[in-house]
Amino acid sequence: MKKICKFSVWLICVLSLAGCGKNMADVTIDYGDSRLYTTQDMDAAIRLIETTFATWKGCELHRISYISDEECNADNITWMNDLRAPDDMQETFTECIAFTSEFHSPKKGGGAWNADTEYTGWEWWLARSDGGEWKLMTWGY
Repeated sequence: MKKICKFSVWLICVLSLAGCGKNMADVTIDYGDSRLYTTQDMDAAIRLIETTFATWKGCELHRISYISDEECNADNITWMNDLRAPDDMQETFTECIAFTSEFHSPKKGGGAWNADTEYTGWEWWLARSDGGEWKLMTWGY
């Protein structure tokens, strides 16, 4: 009986998650050419982007592309530090990473989105301290 109960709970969990991520099916990732960040570094940042994107009801993510190493410069690191939330003030960011994305808005629009529109060049900026955890700082055009 315990096995049946455990299996039933597991099956319910799997089936309830089956619809999750539909807005991110078949996402193309372009890692570009980086001397600063490994694929693992980028994947950690991309997971944060995907987590935020998953909350955008009706939008479908198509592509995420690394912008370039040149964007991790002193000016942008200063900008990331200026964007820190009050609970991040003890942390000084030393690295930043940027991506662009392409996605499609809901057929009926809603919120800030134009209906049934392909958005390209949507930027995502993340920062961290000396190889620590990425924090998603800002996104948009």
